[in-house]
Amino acid sequence: MRSESEVLFDDTPFKIPVAERVTRLPPYMFGAINKRKYQLRVDGVDVIDLGMGNPTDPPDPLIVQKIEEALADSRNHRYSVSNGIGNLRKEVSSRYWKRYGVRLDHNDEVLACIGSKEGFSHMCLALMGPGDTAIVPSPYFPVHVYAVMLASGNVITLDTREPEKFLQNIAYTCENLVPKPKVVVVNFPHNPTATVIESDFYVDLVKLAKKHGFLVISDFAYADICYDGYEAPSFLATPGAIDVGVEMTSMSKSYSMAGWRIGFCCGNSEMVRALATIKGYYDYGIFQPIQIAAIVAMRHCDAAVESITTEYQSRRDVLCEGLTRLGWNITPPKAGMFVWADMPEAWKHMGSIEFAMKLLNEGGVAVSPGRGFGDDGEGCLRLAIVENSQRLRQAVRQIDKCLTKVEAPA
Repeated sequence: MRSESEVLFDDTPFKIPVAERVTRLPPYMFGAINKRKYQLRVDGVDVIDLGMGNPTDPPDPLIVQKIEEALADSRNHRYSVSNGIGNLRKEVSSRYWKRYGVRLDHNDEVLACIGSKEGFSHMCLALMGPGDTAIVPSPYFPVHVYAVMLASGNVITLDTREPEKFLQNIAYTCENLVPKPKVVVVNFPHNPTATVIESDFYVDLVKLAKKHGFLVISDFAYADICYDGYEAPSFLATPGAIDVGVEMTSMSKSYSMAGWRIGFCCGNSEMVRALATIKGYYDYGIFQPIQIAAIVAMRHCDAAVESITTEYQSRRDVLCEGLTRLGWNITPPKAGMFVWADMPEAWKHMGSIEFAMKLLNEGGVAVSPGRGFGDDGEGCLRLAIVENSQRLRQAVRQIDKCLTKVEAPA
């Protein structure tokens, strides 16, 4: 029999039984690359980071000035409302009308989120449960898959790089799956592949939604970052779209406000209400000075959006032209802040993760391996155009040096 002191100081490992929703999640695909990137920087290596879509450009000074003014008002340091202050929701409604000709009731059809990623994740929680299935575009932005899994739903991924074929596969799945999918996620301009569509795509999607009874979540994070005269259509501008779905937008990219964490869910009032219910239990809304600054941004900073888009287009051209000179197969994107590139044929035997690690270790350039976006992404890389043109030219030189200092294996 053990003494009392032996019982108190029992060194048997204590098991933590985490929820099944956590154990269902696979290992984070970018973990090893992020860890190595951090270590190289600690060692003094100047890593050129094209791995994450994290804008390096500051917001317009007017936006910064407004948040400074709001910070000085003690009333703005209290809890805010979880669905966003009224004037902010009115501004979003006004922007949809001016930009897309869409009328939204700011009380029932607009909600402020702590970034579109949070809004999307909690919308999945509001709509889905065990036995429910979501169709997700592939290669996929990770949260589109994992938010569904965390809501205990099932995921079907369909390749979205050929939009017409994507629609056909949605129809085929709905006709042959029992029970039918409950949610279809669309993401155009697409992350990671930069695939774009025209408005007739959404006409067909709404028809399918009404025929098969599924709900639509449109992730429209790159709405304003378009090039060469292309204009990304809004899902909500489609007749009947508000009957079947919502659209998530963000101020992260258009206004260089990524760290501010502010986005919006707009559309079907019942879906917006469900999200508002979830958020009412989870958070007290966005810090009010951020919301006030966001109003000023949408009201007075359209020129800043045009300027940052012009800058991204210039960076796109620099990176695409540079990699094309190296012999890479590059299609310049029409929208978004990423270049989706096929790996050079001589290196495809390595796999995208090993190749990305080679570029990081030997070239000092961080990129995202396509495998991190699912099986359909293998053989490709995603490169973010977040660095300035000079750094992008340097990145091309370092990639060239990395891949030519030894002959590529046969």
